[in-house]
Amino acid sequence: MTNQEQHFSINIPDTEKNRIVIIGGGFGGVQLLKNLNPDYFQIVLLDRYNYHTFQPLLYQVATAGLEPDSIAGPLRKVINQKPDTHFRMLKVNQIDPEAKTLDTSAGSLDYDHLVIATGAQINYFGNKNIAKHAFPVKQVTHALDLRSHIFQQFEKSEIITSQEEKKKLMTFVVVGAGPTGVEVCGALAELKNKVLPKDYPKLDIGSMQIHLVEGLDRVLPSMSEKSGRKAKKYLERMGVNVVLNCMTSDYDGQVVTLDNDTTIQAGTLVWAAGVKGNLIDGFGEKSIQKGKLMVDQTNHVFVDHEQKQAYGTIFAIGDVAHMQHPDYPKGLPGLAQAAIQQGRQLAKNLNRLHQYQTMKSFQYKNKGVLATVGRNQAVADFPGNLNFSGALGWLIWMVVHLLFLIGFRNKAVVFANWSWNYFTYDRGIRLILRPSTKKSDPVSREMIEEMQEAEG
Repeated sequence: MTNQEQHFSINIPDTEKNRIVIIGGGFGGVQLLKNLNPDYFQIVLLDRYNYHTFQPLLYQVATAGLEPDSIAGPLRKVINQKPDTHFRMLKVNQIDPEAKTLDTSAGSLDYDHLVIATGAQINYFGNKNIAKHAFPVKQVTHALDLRSHIFQQFEKSEIITSQEEKKKLMTFVVVGAGPTGVEVCGALAELKNKVLPKDYPKLDIGSMQIHLVEGLDRVLPSMSEKSGRKAKKYLERMGVNVVLNCMTSDYDGQVVTLDNDTTIQAGTLVWAAGVKGNLIDGFGEKSIQKGKLMVDQTNHVFVDHEQKQAYGTIFAIGDVAHMQHPDYPKGLPGLAQAAIQQGRQLAKNLNRLHQYQTMKSFQYKNKGVLATVGRNQAVADFPGNLNFSGALGWLIWMVVHLLFLIGFRNKAVVFANWSWNYFTYDRGIRLILRPSTKKSDPVSREMIEEMQEAEG
């Protein structure tokens, strides 16, 4: 394995077994870890955070429906169930495939097998202004930032006297009509219709505007047309203005510019328009396609995808991997199910590899796609052209999301919060525990400075 100096830097013990290093504790990485046989391998999990995030419910943290710890679980709780398994919270800076080593923020580490499960990052398509001023919803910190910002907007609206400024503060633009964008809009509409009028009786909450902007011709383009039409109808019924066939070209923190020559004065832009693979340095252009690592049917990363040459010891799964599946020529859908299935299959293949058995090709099984708009309003697509909507779709959505949460405590807490919200029409977590950190917001910057002074 590595020399003593390298071991000491990250403090991974020597082993006679082959070492598998997994980068990323998302859906794919966790499933891989759970299904690997620790009798065969020493397993090392690396991640920048010490928790797994259930990303499909991040929007509820951002809109005061759930606390962050109810959708996040400690990674050490997962690895403690397996012997000879180690977790280190650090960032991987670079991979050296020839030397089979990683360069991390704490030193270097070698591997026998490497699995890249780093997921996706926000894709702003090169627009620096939008990247600077928009709010993404990809990590727990993003959700907390957005939650603070939303309620700061209304607190500021109570203070100022300018009606024009009030209108801008209470205008929200969400870019991207995929499941995340639709769910954020639905949650904001529920705040507007049920919660905020009680908190701010002196404000004209009815003047709050929510715009959903999508570059394609329908809502939920990754789902069936029927579900897209249903979701659009639900959103419009809740007061959301849906703008289709329109791209967002700029946002300076005050004005959203669309490519149809219209502008929207808005104090908030939520970016849910696209993602790209969270790549790590060390791979050439011939390993990358569409911003992701090209992999074969066993999830081996290609050295040269044109020549079909693959690294024998490096794998990628989930959103960072681009696999051309027979049923999905443009790549597998960026869903948790794809990452979970790839993680399980790769674990079985690595266990087979240790036993000198042949690895099996990955076969993706579509188990359905879900999106919720709000109370009793959701859409669900299943194989065989089965579509559900309304209260039944919403019930299916709730059950599926509860089942996939990690840990009984999280399931119980989320169910309790949902029950409370349903019967009381309330969101009990409307707290500004930390001001939004967007530098473009002078009020937030002032609040941050005051908090830092108070903390000494």
